[in-house]
Amino acid sequence: MGEHRSDCPINLALEVIGDTWSLLVIRDIMFGDRRHFRELLTRSEEGIASNILTDRLRRLLANDLLSQAPDPRHKQRRIYHLTERSIRLVPVLATLGAWGRQHLPVSPELSIRARILDEGGPNLWHQFMDELRETHLGQPRPAGTISVAAHLEAAYQAELARRA
Repeated sequence: MGEHRSDCPINLALEVIGDTWSLLVIRDIMFGDRRHFRELLTRSEEGIASNILTDRLRRLLANDLLSQAPDPRHKQRRIYHLTERSIRLVPVLATLGAWGRQHLPVSPELSIRARILDEGGPNLWHQFMDELRETHLGQPRPAGTISVAAHLEAAYQAELARRA
């Protein structure tokens, strides 16, 4: 057992991503394309504090859930990228979003992406994962596939406009 409470796969996963903020940071990079510290800090729906964000980014980097690179447009900025490990969390986030929609009082605009992913199921999840691999890992996605990210963003913007 050693440094872990147990070798149960659920426990081990929760030790890496089970805190209050890690999945939200991954969500914001994955669904909101927030790739810089300032974007993650100022555009967080939940209002993450800068010291907490710094800590979570360090943990996610240490656990190979994020990578970072210099921003070619600004010497002092870093760009955060999802890794294959975090891209493989798409089904987890989709399922968690579906559960939240079913059991909790969610807002229409913040749950529209979860609804689309739930309705699209594993086929849509895999298309989204391919798109994330292209964006974050530089792996070309299969030709002729839709932009899931653009579809999710358009649905979110339409829901915001409907509510205005």
